[in-house]
Amino acid sequence: MSTLEIWLIAVSLAIDCLSVSVTSGIILKRFAWKTFLTMAFFFGLFQGMMALLGWAGANSFSGYIEAYDHWIAFALLALVGGNMIKENFSKEEERHFNPTRLKIILLLAIATSIDSLAVGISFAFMGEYHHLSTILFPIWAFGIVSFIFSISGSVLGAYLGRHVKLNMELWGGVVLIIIGVKILIEHLQLL
Repeated sequence: MSTLEIWLIAVSLAIDCLSVSVTSGIILKRFAWKTFLTMAFFFGLFQGMMALLGWAGANSFSGYIEAYDHWIAFALLALVGGNMIKENFSKEEERHFNPTRLKIILLLAIATSIDSLAVGISFAFMGEYHHLSTILFPIWAFGIVSFIFSISGSVLGAYLGRHVKLNMELWGGVVLIIIGVKILIEHLQLL
């Protein structure tokens, strides 16, 4: 696989990170650099590590993971998105969704990196990635691109959150559910 193809896969995997980061930035309506960096760190880490886990476990678990990965991603994104929509209709003092909370960031990092797990599995079966040294560049590329897309999305979202007067918690929840449905449909079409 060429270097360009690896970078293109990294960009494809990072699109969900970008969307979730924009949504979180819009909700925050401010430049919360600590949150942005934390989110970007975990999004990048999970993209790389899930690819590594997929690659490492491909021989023994690939059939099980591929059969359910899309359902896991859908469930996590639907759970977080549904909670955001529910809280949109709650009184201000009853709202709990907070993209600055580590628990929320970790759930989103897991949900957005499930596809990376599947890519890692496919790399194991390609033939050219037999040793850890050969898979390190794709893992690094996935993590770096996700980090950059997450930071960029958070900054863009914070800017939009300050200047666009929409009910962003509601729309953010809808976006997360749509991403989950997209993942589910893509994987079910492959079956």
